[in-house]
Amino acid sequence: MLDFDALLMNASTVIASWAPRVFGAMAVVVIGLLVARWVKRLTQRGLERGGVDEMLIPFLSGLAHALLAVVVVMAAVNTLGVPTTSFVAILGAAGLAVALAFQDTLGNFSAGVMLLTFRPFDLADFVTIGGESGTVMSLGIFSTVLATPDNVEIRIPNSRVFGQTIRNFSANETRRIDLVMGVGYDDDLGLAIRTCIDVVSADPRVLEDPELVVAVHELADSSVNLVVRPWVASSDYWTTRWDLTRALKENLEAAGCSIPFPQRDVHLHQTS
Repeated sequence: MLDFDALLMNASTVIASWAPRVFGAMAVVVIGLLVARWVKRLTQRGLERGGVDEMLIPFLSGLAHALLAVVVVMAAVNTLGVPTTSFVAILGAAGLAVALAFQDTLGNFSAGVMLLTFRPFDLADFVTIGGESGTVMSLGIFSTVLATPDNVEIRIPNSRVFGQTIRNFSANETRRIDLVMGVGYDDDLGLAIRTCIDVVSADPRVLEDPELVVAVHELADSSVNLVVRPWVASSDYWTTRWDLTRALKENLEAAGCSIPFPQRDVHLHQTS
């Protein structure tokens, strides 16, 4: 028969010996995580006041928080009475297993470090990464956040960002606008070219250097296509492109040039 009195006595002894350790470990975890969160905010403010690059601030503060969380866990284990050296050995073995299981996560972390090192883009740059276009909002430990022009948030794992072709439209101060204007085969090409030059040159946002290019590009099926290539500041690209497209269309028509649309000649042959 079971001796319930002995079992209760043993259970009481175990609880009495382990209860302080358990509550102490829980207190260490709770207080430690609160302190880690406070240190993260403090680190963030310190980096901001120190003039550290905006892309590094969330990365470094997040890294500090993660390291402190590891220290808190080790302190809690030590409070339970588990030898730290044994725990470190167990942690190392577990870390190897976790590393194998979370290869993608570790790849995202290492890719984030590489992105911060080589800096292919900065915050507020407009980029295209792997077919996704948007403004860079943040670069975290594991992912990069973009905001599309219609304000949709896109999170891309850092391993995909670093492993893809990155097109940065904000990296250079100037950009070239490429416009194609079609005129009819019966139109005066000299008049059409002079009209395009006058319209584009009159826009104060168009830069004088590099020089504007207006030339006959190709003899298409239904039109003679002219290329119009002015240079503008990167910040003026879209507004200037939209304004010039409308102005060129209206002024070419006012000058007597036609804006042809695709057409096809059909010849009918009568047979007996």
